[in-house]
Parts: sequence; structure tokens; C-alpha cells
Amino acid sequence: MDRHLGRRVVYWVAQHWVAGAGFMAAAVLVLVPMLARVLDLPLLLILLHSPVYMVHQVEEHTGDRFRRFVNGRLLHGRDGLSVATVLVVNLPLVWGLNLAAFYAALLCGPAAGLVAPYAALVNAAIHVVGAVKLRAYNPGLITSLLLFVPLGLVTLALVDAPAGAHLTGLALAVLLHLLIVLHVGWRLATRRDRTVSG
Repeated sequence: MDRHLGRRVVYWVAQHWVAGAGFMAAAVLVLVPMLARVLDLPLLLILLHSPVYMVHQVEEHTGDRFRRFVNGRLLHGRDGLSVATVLVVNLPLVWGLNLAAFYAALLCGPAAGLVAPYAALVNAAIHVVGAVKLRAYNPGLITSLLLFVPLGLVTLALVDAPAGAHLTGLALAVLLHLLIVLHVGWRLATRRDRTVSG
């Protein structure tokens, strides 16, 4: 793909993906009463992590505010979190993770999908720790508290799973977030002279 065209595609997706997430979340949530008739409760709860995560993304990324917050407030103006990284993390990784968790739960049993609630809870913990350390709101904090924490805890409580399934789900969730931190660190190390505004 031509580099200029690639940048235009990334720019277009960056401008519209949050609105798309909001519409997709609404579309799935209005189907919950019907889905509740055909799915067991543990499966339904794991499925719900997809639209709930999309609602969280709307709070977190509307107006590119999370990237701006990280680069401006946490990284002191350094361009550590790029638009492309935000897209890769939130579209193929987060959406793909939750979709894979649901299908794993559907095919192998709910215990196979525990990465979904653990990813939500790890994400919530990061938002809460950040808010406590900075003594300030960070984009995504409200939905982390109001949606991720109750949904994640209820899911873990209702899914009958061995300790190994819990450890695997938690490890994968931590690994996902660790990879993001490592990528930002790598980007900063290779772009020492780059700063951003806002």
C-alpha cells in the first residue's frame, strides 16, 4: 500500500472508530434480552465485555483525549503513544481479544474466556491507580469503575473455573497491558528528541 494512502486510511479510521464503537455497543446491548434467552448467564456475561469495553472506549478516546492525556500529563509532552498504537491496541487487540474470549467460552466452556473479565479488571486497576497517584480524573476512569469492576467481578464469581483458567486469564490480561507499556517505552527510547503539544 502506498505510504500516503496508508496515512490517509489511518487518519480516517482515527477520526471515526470511536463513533463506530459507540454504535456497535448500542447494537449489541439492545440484543441482550434476546441473547439472554439463548445463552447461559456465564456466556452472556463474557459476551457483554465486548460492548461494555466499547462504551469504555467512547469515554476514554473521544477527541483523542486518552492519547493526549498520556503524552501530555504522564509523559510530559513526549510523543510516546501514537495514533497508530491507539488504533492497534483498541481495534485488533482489544476487540479481537474479547471476541476470541467469547468464542473460546462458547466452544470450550466459560472458563476458557476468563481473559475478558481479567482484561477489564486490570484496565480498571490501572485507571484507579493513575487517578490516585495524580489525584485527578483520567479518561476512562468512570466507565472503569461503573462498568468494568462490577461486570468483571460478577463474571469471575459466576464462571465455574479451575485455578489454572484464572491464572491464564490474568496472565494474558497483564501481558496485553505490559506490551503496551513496553511499546511506549521503546517508542520513547527511539524518539528521544520528539515532543508533542497538548
